[in-house]
Amino acid sequence: MTVHSVLAFDGSGIDGSLFTAITDIARDTRWLNTPLEVWTNAGLGVFAVLMLVGWWNARRRDTHAMALALAAPVAVAVAFAVAEVAKKLITEVRPCYSMPHDYFVSACPVRTDYAFPSGHATVAAAAVAALWLLDRRLSAVAAAFAVFEGFTRVYLGDHYPHDVIGAALLALPVAYLLSQALGRLTAPLVAHLRTGVLAPALTAAPAGAHTTP
Repeated sequence: MTVHSVLAFDGSGIDGSLFTAITDIARDTRWLNTPLEVWTNAGLGVFAVLMLVGWWNARRRDTHAMALALAAPVAVAVAFAVAEVAKKLITEVRPCYSMPHDYFVSACPVRTDYAFPSGHATVAAAAVAALWLLDRRLSAVAAAFAVFEGFTRVYLGDHYPHDVIGAALLALPVAYLLSQALGRLTAPLVAHLRTGVLAPALTAAPAGAHTTP
């Protein structure tokens, strides 16, 4: 038995029965397995697209909105980094090691690829929080996708439900507070950049404006 297997935390006692109930759904709906396995990674692109839409729309808004748009991906990246640190500290083994007789769609990763908190769910929840400050309609769309993303992580057998919930509880305040702080701190710099060579990327041309041939 390795040191990692001795020290790693077994989270199956928290909500293992709920995990099994969800993976049983995966066992009974195998026709969904491949689409959801593809989606669980590709779906993260939705959050990137929503942040791009937020940036694009912010070009027509004030400087603070643009500062929030630029802060959003930074906040998501930092929240993800915090989650990765938490994984190393908590060392919860993946369900495939703790509950090997359950049904798993995803292949079992190496033992040191820990489960808590879910990195995918962290990215999703962080995007929701960052977009909430920028555009609440985009945040609502992100929230719907975040819930679905969290479900797929359990459905595929990658994470326990508490891994997903814990990721949201970690990512939401981290991304929200960091986006808020960056939005305020960088607003003067963004205002300056909006009048320079980066103006086309940070400010939309007024309606009806045109360049001289």
